[in-house]
Amino acid sequence: MRARYIERMKATVRLQREPFDAAAEAAELTRGRADVGAVVTFTGVCRGSEQGEPIAALTLEYYPGMAEAEIERHVAEAVARWPLLGVTVVHRHGRIVPGEDIVLVVTVSSHRDAAFAAAEFLMDYLKTRAPFWKQVETTSGKTWVDAKAADDSAAARWKAPRRGREAAE
Repeated sequence: MRARYIERMKATVRLQREPFDAAAEAAELTRGRADVGAVVTFTGVCRGSEQGEPIAALTLEYYPGMAEAEIERHVAEAVARWPLLGVTVVHRHGRIVPGEDIVLVVTVSSHRDAAFAAAEFLMDYLKTRAPFWKQVETTSGKTWVDAKAADDSAAARWKAPRRGREAAE
């Protein structure tokens, strides 16, 4: 587990094989806090099909050390862009079957706009730039999943001038 404090707030990044408890993770960020006005959680779940074909499982691989550092770098960017009070990112790796959780992003702020925007920013990054490799297992074999243009388009919007922190304060 990697946790660090940025400007008096907790930022946690964890990569793990085991399932996670989204409610417990959100509760950990808000426990004992009276300044929290918004908690946004996003949980990505393994679908039962890929491009219309049923799947048996996904296998997610990553580069240990590098992946955590890259995700932490983007968490720090989210903290710089929006007035966040806490962030948790948990990403699973290994074999994951349909219906199981894959990723969790929790953002906490005094106001909803910042929490929503930061959560979207982090998920767009995780979908397009995080150093993970996804292999899909179907009845016809295993294949590596290529990046999707729609995900890249979604992530491109964050390259616009930074206005989140200034607009939210």
